[in-house]
Amino acid sequence: MLIWALFIAFILICLALDLGVFNKNDHVIKSKEAGIWTAVWFTLAMAFSGIIYWLFNAEMVDNPTGISANTAVLKYITGYLIELSLSIDNVFVIAVIFSSFAIPPKYQHRVLFWGILGAIIFRALMIVFGVALINKFEWIIYVFGAFLLYTAYTMFKSDNDEYDPQDSAIYKYIKKLFPVTNRIEGHAFFLLENGKNAATPLFLALIVIELTDILFALDSIPAILAITADPFIVFTSNIFAILGLRSMYFLISRMIQKFRFINYSLVVILAFVGLKMIFSHMIEVPEWLSLAVIVVSLVSGILASIYIKQDENPENHTPEAEELP
Repeated sequence: MLIWALFIAFILICLALDLGVFNKNDHVIKSKEAGIWTAVWFTLAMAFSGIIYWLFNAEMVDNPTGISANTAVLKYITGYLIELSLSIDNVFVIAVIFSSFAIPPKYQHRVLFWGILGAIIFRALMIVFGVALINKFEWIIYVFGAFLLYTAYTMFKSDNDEYDPQDSAIYKYIKKLFPVTNRIEGHAFFLLENGKNAATPLFLALIVIELTDILFALDSIPAILAITADPFIVFTSNIFAILGLRSMYFLISRMIQKFRFINYSLVVILAFVGLKMIFSHMIEVPEWLSLAVIVVSLVSGILASIYIKQDENPENHTPEAEELP
């Protein structure tokens, strides 16, 4: 439990420094700053793999699945990359939510900060629940596998352009719970209006992002549980990926439309992991192969998006659309 407490304390210190020091003043996150922070979080995540090796090699953390230190590192990195890759789809949805609620760019980081903090809490609960289910009912892994295959199919058939947060049941339910205002004054989540505290668009966006992340976690948590049922590896890899999601959002949200084939990469990853779960008791897939499938799928989607030309309507093409901050 000491190792868990130390890791959670480290995460809380990182979050406190993020909001209290580096982003104390609201400002627009430019691509350069987002790129630096994306590199920082990725470096921290990769450096933590060394700590994973040390902890498992020295037997300083519970090892319920009985894996070696080398295997633990591979599982951690694989789980981290799975969560990071599935977060790409989440980036697109966050961009749509901010656009729908007309959230000014300089307040988006603060909304994401509180959204990520809530996501950490909810995902911790889901991981504990998921690990407990797999350990108690082995057959549940087939249910998770089938769910991931279904998710891959729906993702393959879906059209993200049709998503409008203000038409969602979540938004309509929130409006029944709180008085709502369209005013935005600073980064306040509530404003006094007609003698009552009314939720601002920032709060509405936060709640929709929070609940949307829970829906995304229904995919990503089972996907990581297909790699390992070790709760410490699942939790740490998931949390590091979530922490990097904010900076990754500001880095690629304006370019996400250019990566039009990346969804097919996510379909391949989800389908692979789903099949791995279903056949887990018959076929043992080595960790290096799982890692290779994820990396090759992502790289293939990105390269295809870059090199396969897209038909463009000259009337709708404007230089401003490609400008990055």
